[in-house]
Amino acid sequence: MFPIDRKPPASVPVSGKWSAVRPNVLVVACSDGRLQEATDAFLANQLGVVRYDRFYVPGGAGALVPSGYDFVRAQQMRRECRYLIKLHDVGKVVLLMHGPVVGGGIEAACADYRRKLPRASVEQLREQQVVDGSQLLQQRTKWAGTAAVLIYRCEVDVSGAIAFVDLAAANEPRRATQGRS
Repeated sequence: MFPIDRKPPASVPVSGKWSAVRPNVLVVACSDGRLQEATDAFLANQLGVVRYDRFYVPGGAGALVPSGYDFVRAQQMRRECRYLIKLHDVGKVVLLMHGPVVGGGIEAACADYRRKLPRASVEQLREQQVVDGSQLLQQRTKWAGTAAVLIYRCEVDVSGAIAFVDLAAANEPRRATQGRS
């Protein structure tokens, strides 16, 4: 690692090798770096996803829906997803949102949701994510084509512990939460 104020060498060797074969999974997640390690662990350990295309933007999956008024941005984000899905022949899309658990601290809330809904409580933000997730799933053929779509919320409790919750199950109480793909 190089200090931020120092320029790294022009060429830095890394492990791994480029492959012409594209991953078949697209992950749409928030650009919040505090969640990166937990996200990578969840994808690998629970979903078996280690090679994937990344679409990391503020709001993650929430950027694909207007949540009241952000129509232009949501339309653009959906176009970008549709483009990647078609271009890369993606078969599965994993949508991720994040926020606090019930009764959790607002500091764990997604900053993009707080921007879109500045007066909302933690509970209102959580509910909006469930509504948005339901909308994304209902309209998936419009932006994801024939790709399978999974949607989860990364929930942070007051101690900082993280759990991923299946948002598709939030609208289907009888269905068990599944981490499998």
